[in-house]
Amino acid sequence: MNIHEYQGKEILSSFGVRIQRGLVAHNAKEAVDAAKELTEQTGTGWHVIKAQVHAGGRGKGGGVKLAKNLKEVEEVAGDIIGMNLVTPQTSAEGKKVHQVLIAEDVYYPGDSEPEEYYMSVLLNRATGRNMIMYSTEGGVDIETVAEETPHLIFTEEIDPATGLMPFQARRIAFNLKLSGAAFKEMTKFVMSLYKAFEKSDSSLFEINPVLKTSDDKILAVDAKVTLDDNALFRHKDYAEMRDIREENQTEVEAKEVGLNYVDLDGNVGCMVNGAGLAMATMDLIKQAGGEPANFLDVGGTADAKRVEEAFRLILKDEKVEAILVNIFGGIVRCDRVAQGIVDAYKNMGDAVNVPIIVRLQGTNADIAKKLIDDSGFKIHSAVQFQEAADKVQEVLK
Repeated sequence: MNIHEYQGKEILSSFGVRIQRGLVAHNAKEAVDAAKELTEQTGTGWHVIKAQVHAGGRGKGGGVKLAKNLKEVEEVAGDIIGMNLVTPQTSAEGKKVHQVLIAEDVYYPGDSEPEEYYMSVLLNRATGRNMIMYSTEGGVDIETVAEETPHLIFTEEIDPATGLMPFQARRIAFNLKLSGAAFKEMTKFVMSLYKAFEKSDSSLFEINPVLKTSDDKILAVDAKVTLDDNALFRHKDYAEMRDIREENQTEVEAKEVGLNYVDLDGNVGCMVNGAGLAMATMDLIKQAGGEPANFLDVGGTADAKRVEEAFRLILKDEKVEAILVNIFGGIVRCDRVAQGIVDAYKNMGDAVNVPIIVRLQGTNADIAKKLIDDSGFKIHSAVQFQEAADKVQEVLK
């Protein structure tokens, strides 16, 4: 589950991570009030106005701006709230901004120049261990750094038996070329950051940039946090941070009816039982010359109601030109699935406006095929994988 920057910072702060402080506003008046309150709390004279959407690269799209007085706070917040923010990580339509974060200015003058670093905590899937990835090149796209200057990216793997050790935090500070008070601040920052990652059951923390201020404080200026959905039962307060306005609405609807659905960009919808079979089915669609429009796992039940819900979700996508149903009848019998498909087709009527290819294998597969063939509907039955691929290719042509 993705959350907003201000919510991620709340989690970080609760574990002792120093953050760029800020207050959320939903309109221009609230923004001015927040700026006044922030000035009282922090003494900041300038304010940074940040659009709160689930996407990176907000600055490139005009979603992060500096305001030097209250009049500018009101104007900038008014311009950003309600806009459709287009960034390198959004669609061409962008995302509507419903709220902004009014943050303190942390780039104030002092004894030394501010420095920006990149830092993230995530799972290294190759080793099965958490790792901290960091770089001296903060404030820019880490993908660009990895491509052009890979030697500037460092990693620190954490042994799950011991957790993050103090010497590892010191090594990170050393590799970032810090010394004195900033070195001590960074080691403390890293230890607190990893504790927050573990205790919050997150799958990703990305702080870009981590800032060394002109007076050698280390703090998180940004916070991209992804929480593990499977652990939300342990964090009821985090579950309440979910903002469904930022999520794909079809995926939200699917979750509400108990279907595992992921929206993709292709032209062939697929309905499958089992994640492994779903992945194989998407390969099958590619082989047939199509592109999968979704990942949809109906699980162990496929009665008429569940099949109808799945069809309606798939057909919400206007790009879908065909639907491939690929079910292995182990727990659920193939003839029951076939009857569910026929009943769903009957209930939906003209709403089904694309060809449907059905491949059923397993218990009572022969009875299921006869039910499909005798239904009188435009449903193409298949037995073998290749046969299903050929029929997908045929209907797409």
